[in-house]
Amino acid sequence: MTNTWVNQAIEKIEADFQRSAETHLIKLEIPSLDGIDIYLKDESTHPTGSLKHRLARSLFLYALCNGWIREGTTIIESSSGSTAVSEAYFARLLGLPFIAVMPAKTAKKKAQQIEFYGGKCHFVDHSSQIYAESEKLASELNGHYMDQFTFAERATDWRGNNNIANAIFEQMQKERHPIPKWIVMSPGTGGTSATIGRYIRYQGLRTQLCVVDPEHSVFYDYYHSHDKNLTCKEASKIEGIGRPRVEPSFIAGVVDDMQKVPDAASIATMNWLEQLIGRKTGPSTGTNLYGVLKIASQMHKDGEKGAIVTLICDPGERYLDTYYNPQWVDDNIGSLEQYHKQLEQFNQTGHLA
Repeated sequence: MTNTWVNQAIEKIEADFQRSAETHLIKLEIPSLDGIDIYLKDESTHPTGSLKHRLARSLFLYALCNGWIREGTTIIESSSGSTAVSEAYFARLLGLPFIAVMPAKTAKKKAQQIEFYGGKCHFVDHSSQIYAESEKLASELNGHYMDQFTFAERATDWRGNNNIANAIFEQMQKERHPIPKWIVMSPGTGGTSATIGRYIRYQGLRTQLCVVDPEHSVFYDYYHSHDKNLTCKEASKIEGIGRPRVEPSFIAGVVDDMQKVPDAASIATMNWLEQLIGRKTGPSTGTNLYGVLKIASQMHKDGEKGAIVTLICDPGERYLDTYYNPQWVDDNIGSLEQYHKQLEQFNQTGHLA
């Protein structure tokens, strides 16, 4: 058996990586915070527009090196959209068929992007159905189920080989607080928080990791109960994060603290950020940033100084018909007024009541 095609596939992925610059680290200007600096690592600038571009590249390399993907293999993935967009990109790069198994309520723009890269969308009614349906398709087509929810935490080299944690700390080196007090991350698979948490420990850094979970997700409860059998009947309304079951890639032991963020707070903070940077971002970025602002508010109250880093996960243009549609928000999320007032107060005082 020859490995010629696999070797060429790996070379194509590595060449694509070399053509891609590192994503920017944006510093927010918030006058009410004295001595507390907030940074956003802008993962929306990847070629496929999200944090999941890194994961998709790692998953393909992992599967290729394990011998799971050969020439002509059909790739199947369970996704809420962004990972599937990125995997469709890499499947096209390698000339492989790709099928994304997604909830029917996934943003239309994501489905369009998957199809743009040559992939196909296979929809299910509820997010809990994506796993079994992906396994079924892989079996029927003799394909490979990528299974991001299992392999995200192990496909990335968390010790520092060009991973996101390594990039954050390198980009922070010239800042006035080069070692962040906190990095804040929301979990989809849990793979990114696992990579960041492991890197912090491996490097012996003082930084702490806070994971912020949306409503209708089991990760927060699992962190406190350690019950791996927890499930959630209602799917997360913050697309891309939150899960109805405890995913294998979520490693609670690397997390220093967890917060539960109300969905309305996520959307209000997403809107607040647009006013600050002049750009639309996705709802999971709002979840991330609300967690950051709560930490910053407490630091400000306690007279602490330091830096906090979080991520822009994807662009808001994917969600114009949902999270940026006031009627959709009223129908699916509810009133944001409480959190709009809270954020206005934060602008003035640095405190998030």
